[in-house]
Amino acid sequence: MTRSDHAADPAIDEAAAPAQTYSARALVRAVRWRSGLSGPQFARAFHIDLDLLSALEQGDTRPDAALTAYLRVIDHAPDVVRDALERSGL
Repeated sequence: MTRSDHAADPAIDEAAAPAQTYSARALVRAVRWRSGLSGPQFARAFHIDLDLLSALEQGDTRPDAALTAYLRVIDHAPDVVRDALERSGL
């Protein structure tokens, strides 16, 4: 990913127009919805602070680049993430 690609992603671009912050909220909501888990279940399963998850879903805050990447990995391979978390003892 190039620096220009990073800036073009409104989910992680701090300078994104307010109308674009919807995409960050939509990303979080969509990933959790596709998981089939409630907010507390998702937070617990993937070790994400529940207050942060709620703030993200309500659009009160936006995920940083690392959390955005983590959410995309969860969306693509949730079982792999769970296995990795279990193996690491988390």
